[in-house]
Formats: sequence, structure tokens, C-alpha cells
Amino acid sequence: MTSTTLLADLRAEVRGREESVVREWAGIVEWAAGNVVAGSAGAEAVGAATIRDRFVDTGLPIAGEGAPLVSEFALMELVAVLGRSPDGGRVYVGRVLECAWRLPQVYASVVAGRLAPWRAERIAEATRPLCPDAAAFVDRQLFNATGVGWAQLERLIAEAVIRFDPERYEAERTAATDHRYVEVGAPDGNGLVSIDGLLDAADGRDLDDAISRRATLLGRLGNEASLDVRRSQALGDLARNDLTLDLGPDAAPARRAVLNLHITQATLAGENPVGRWDQTPISAEQIREWLAQPGVSVLVRPVIDVAGHVPVTAYEIPDRHRQQVELRDHTCRFPYCTRPATRCDLDHATPHGQGGPTCPCNLVPLCRRHHRAKTHSRWRYQVTKLGTYLWRSPAGFHFEVSHRGTHPVEHSDDADDPEPGVYRQPPATH
Repeated sequence: MTSTTLLADLRAEVRGREESVVREWAGIVEWAAGNVVAGSAGAEAVGAATIRDRFVDTGLPIAGEGAPLVSEFALMELVAVLGRSPDGGRVYVGRVLECAWRLPQVYASVVAGRLAPWRAERIAEATRPLCPDAAAFVDRQLFNATGVGWAQLERLIAEAVIRFDPERYEAERTAATDHRYVEVGAPDGNGLVSIDGLLDAADGRDLDDAISRRATLLGRLGNEASLDVRRSQALGDLARNDLTLDLGPDAAPARRAVLNLHITQATLAGENPVGRWDQTPISAEQIREWLAQPGVSVLVRPVIDVAGHVPVTAYEIPDRHRQQVELRDHTCRFPYCTRPATRCDLDHATPHGQGGPTCPCNLVPLCRRHHRAKTHSRWRYQVTKLGTYLWRSPAGFHFEVSHRGTHPVEHSDDADDPEPGVYRQPPATH
């Protein structure tokens, strides 16, 4: 058998396994609908979860608020039929019910074969503690999001809590700050110690910047040690308040904050209290606390239009173009890759030597590994529209990559295959 045939057979096996799981899910949902404890629907179900008598069959809260409470005795039978352990089976059924009742669009994607059941289970596990509004928000954002990464899911969960349960978020944030610490271990036989700690994020960034500045200065002053060694030496210098010495314009410690303002109607109405550090959701109150620290210098960056086109004639990519592409695509655009765009190369979809403009509409973030694969192997992609890419693997399998993740797609034999720099729609030139 050829490699292409083997890969096609493996893909068919994966589909068959997922279709079997989907049928199992459908049966569990139908079973649950017929085994709901009377009067346990919705928010009024809390009381039904309390076992007052060992012989009373009560409902179990195995999914989030708003999902039905199913009969405990009936659940025992279902778990046995599924061949799962009591605890593991309860968790599994709870995830299925979480999807069916609280994440209807995610569940519909599973039934339609667009989302793998195991991915939906991971999503359900993360959304169970959320209030109904927050779970519904996550459900809307993850519709058809086959390729969502777990870091992206965690950020989305955090944003949902900030949006719909701000009191819980602030309480958890305040409690978490009480766990900050810095610990210096005992010296080992080589006279070295380990340092461990948990810091406020802004304090940690300040510390990292100060260490980096000092390590760079040490190198310029003739220190030939490796960068890691110089960073460790820089931390010792900081402990001795050496940053107060006049060692150059870059040595003065200061917190510099770049604030990107995104103005929408929801912002003006005060309906969206969510900000971001890179891609991590944080509350507006947390941002205010950071900016209020003494000595902070704040740079307010103009709003960037991620759909704008301002080409330049040079091959080199301006910083404003890189920022625009990073805000648009967030990650490497290779199938299933989640490396942040801030750590990626920017590839000219239409090569610059073939007339491709140095413009965000013609720039695609690819991590170094996948940039090499596109350049030196038979992996090819096509820009179907701004921010959406159709990839073809060397064996002829096709994947669509967009802000909704990665989706395998069927491709007819007579359809045009992607070639480097080929657009279904030509890139904008204005």
C-alpha cells in the first residue's frame, strides 16, 4: 500500500471511531431526558441534589447549572452498561450532558462531525463551573472551532468569567495574590542556589526586563559568559542595587506600558470589562492597578485596523505591519499549530520577487519549522480570503485554517491545488 492510501485508511478509521462515539452520545442524551428527577430542571434543581435519606433516589449535579439532574440509581445502571468505573463514568456522562444542555452549538458540531468528541469533553470539563451566561458565551465563541488550542480555551474561559461573573473573578484574583512568594534555596556543594517564586505579572515583567538590560550591558562591557549566566549575574547585581549606577541610557529602571485602546459601542457603554495582556484576558481593574504604580510611563498606541492595507515597496516588514498581522491571526497559520504569532516569521504569500506586496494582506505568520516546510517541502497554502488559508499536504490532504481553528476539508480531484502565492481572490494593492 502507498503512503497516501495508508493515510487515507487511517483518516477513515478516525472518522468511524468518532461516528461511533457520536451515536453513543446521542443515546446518553436520550437516556438522560428520560431519567430526570422530577422538578429538577434549571436553577430550581439545587435542592434535588441533597440526599436526605439513603433510600431516596435523588438527582446528581454531574453537569453545570441549568443541566438536568438525572436519577442516581439510573446513572449507576448506565455507567455499568458503558463499562466504565463509577467515578469515571459519572464524569463522562456529566460532560456529555454539559455539551447537550449548556453548550448546544458545541454539541451540534460534534453531531455534525465537525468537532471531535474528545475535544468537546475537554471544553465541557472547563465550562462546568461557569454560570449559564458565561457557558453560553463560550459556546458561541467555540462554534465549529475544531482546532482550538487548550491555551486559547483557558483564555476564553477567563474572559467569560470576567464578563459574566466579575465578582467571582475579583475574589479569586485577590485570593491568588496572597500566594505570592520568593524563595531562595540552600547553597549546594558548588556554591549555587535555586530561586523559586510567584509574582504579580507586571512585577515579573519588570524583573525580566531589568535582568535582560543588565545582562546585555554586562556583555557590552566585556563579559564573555553565556546569556543565561549573565542573566543570573544580573540578578545578583539587582540585589545589590547596582541599577542605580549610571551605566548608560538603558540602565535606568522603569515600567513602560503600551496601551492599545479598542473602542467599540460595548466599550463606551461599559458592557465589556475585559482587557488583555498579549492574548491573556485580564480585568480592567487589574490594568488600572498596574498603570497606577509610581514611575510608570504609558504609551497609548493608535487603534490598528486589522483589515487595513498600507503596502510598502521594500521586502523588509515594518513593525506596524507585524503588529497588524499578529492582531489578526494570533498564531502560526499551519494546520493545528498554536505557536503565538509574536514568535513567528512573516511569510510573503505571493513571493516578493514575483510582485507580492509587503502588505498585511500578503503576510502570513508561520513558525520557523512550518515556514521551512512550506519553503522546502511540498506543503502549500492558498489565501482564500483575509485571515483564511487552505493548505495542501504532500499526500494531497487539505485543511482550512482560520480564526475558528483547523478543519480538514474534502477536495475534489479536479479542483485547483494551492500553489505558493496563489489567491482565489487577488491581494489588495491599495
